[in-house]
Amino acid sequence: MLIEHWDAFYEQAVALFRQNPLKTRFVTKYRHCDGKLWLKVTDDATCLQYKTDQQTDLRKIEKLNRMFFSLMATGEAPAEDVEMAAAEQQPQQQGPQRHGQQQQQQQQQQKGKKTRKG
Repeated sequence: MLIEHWDAFYEQAVALFRQNPLKTRFVTKYRHCDGKLWLKVTDDATCLQYKTDQQTDLRKIEKLNRMFFSLMATGEAPAEDVEMAAAEQQPQQQGPQRHGQQQQQQQQQQKGKKTRKG
């Protein structure tokens, strides 16, 4: 069944894997002539498909890939997804502050090296 909305595909794909992890497969196929990427998750009884031609969907596909790898390896959702969601919710103003802090730390390290040499 072709699913047109990413969120519905993601949720159904993860649910399908959790129902039958030993038989579920995840296949990606890129057709250069069409410029489309096809995703298919199946357990031979149910087949879920999603297609896209948008480059912005690649980040979502990477997230699904991480989810499947983590579920296959440990049986649990990846912890970094929780961290990434929290990072996305933080204001972007913290970015320059962190960069400034990193610069200060580097300057302090360089001063320490100069005093050790001299």
